[in-house]
Amino acid sequence: MPFTSFLRCLSPQNPLSFPSLRKLLHPPKKPCSLSLPLAASVFQCLLTDQAECKRKLGRKFEFDLLCSLAMDSQSTSLLVLCGKSSAEIEFAKSLKANNTLKLPDNGEVSILLHPEIEKTEEEPFQMDLFMSSLSTNTFGRFLIWSPQLLSTHDVVSHNFCELPIGTVCVADVQLKGRGRSKNKWESPRGCLLFSFTLQMEDGRTVPLLQYVVSLAITEAIKSICDSKGLPHLDVKIKWPNDLYLNGLKVGGILCTSTYKSRKFNVSAGIGLNVDNEKPTTCLNAVLRELSSVAYQFRREDIVAAFFNKFETLFSLFINQGFQTLEELYCKTWLHSGQRVIVQENNEGQMVENVVTIQGLASSGYLLAIGDDGQMCELHPDGNSFDFFKGLIRRKLE
Repeated sequence: MPFTSFLRCLSPQNPLSFPSLRKLLHPPKKPCSLSLPLAASVFQCLLTDQAECKRKLGRKFEFDLLCSLAMDSQSTSLLVLCGKSSAEIEFAKSLKANNTLKLPDNGEVSILLHPEIEKTEEEPFQMDLFMSSLSTNTFGRFLIWSPQLLSTHDVVSHNFCELPIGTVCVADVQLKGRGRSKNKWESPRGCLLFSFTLQMEDGRTVPLLQYVVSLAITEAIKSICDSKGLPHLDVKIKWPNDLYLNGLKVGGILCTSTYKSRKFNVSAGIGLNVDNEKPTTCLNAVLRELSSVAYQFRREDIVAAFFNKFETLFSLFINQGFQTLEELYCKTWLHSGQRVIVQENNEGQMVENVVTIQGLASSGYLLAIGDDGQMCELHPDGNSFDFFKGLIRRKLE
């Protein structure tokens, strides 16, 4: 189904100029493909009087065109801004008026405000539904939505200083999502794809943040199951940043940071298979196997539940330390009592030893005990795609 078939606009207010449409029709990198009805409308506009054409088509056409271009071309990104309170709505207006938001490599951006698009049941990401379910003081209250982006992480990290802390960026499709060791991920429809901003002061705790994010996702899914009377989906954490369901990977977390003005500016990104069964499985596929209820997980519900949980967990983490969350975390992960092979260089020879995972060390690495009773930290070697291949042991005194 073409993206333009289910997006609609409100009455014309500050309509986009036709020069902007001409510019979008000729992106600098490559031409884009349009659906036949949309292409016909574009052709009509270019051949007839512009004012008359704009009167007939209105902003519905212009918004549909922007969305189609955003889906079919990497040269232009459409960003829709939404705020929960009047202050955040005014901030969105300011960002649009000043054309503040930028993309890496000077990619083109087209910005709309949420009231400028029609609210329908078929809206790809129902921003009103998300905001009505959100009960936070900081996180998620300012939203950026896009039909397609190279990376939600790039949007929040590149504009970090221009955005309020807790800003979230959600995309329907992501072409170059970022993973560990610079891995790139292409994420189709049905995935929940979002990144958000936060700040931290203690650099020693920054590596532990990914565990708080992971825990908030699993707790959010539990809370939805409880509130909807659904069977629990046993989503587990695979250290350090993957989410598993029924033995298959369904999500992952990425946290990056920069240091500025004595604070760590952190961008946290989450990807979760909600309604896409390929290439592994997804929440709704497993739910259908467990229950005949009509309810299906919605991205809006999960993001709102995530921030409602995360804000509480993050406050505990910052004020009392990760030890207050560690017991819950270890109940949710896959590794307590797991036996793994570690590698050590012994006089030029690589020796393998078996150790048993006990929990997390204060550094955030795995805490394990050898058969000789020696406690150790387990570090990844940085080369393997699987963290549990090529683990390196550092003995603790």
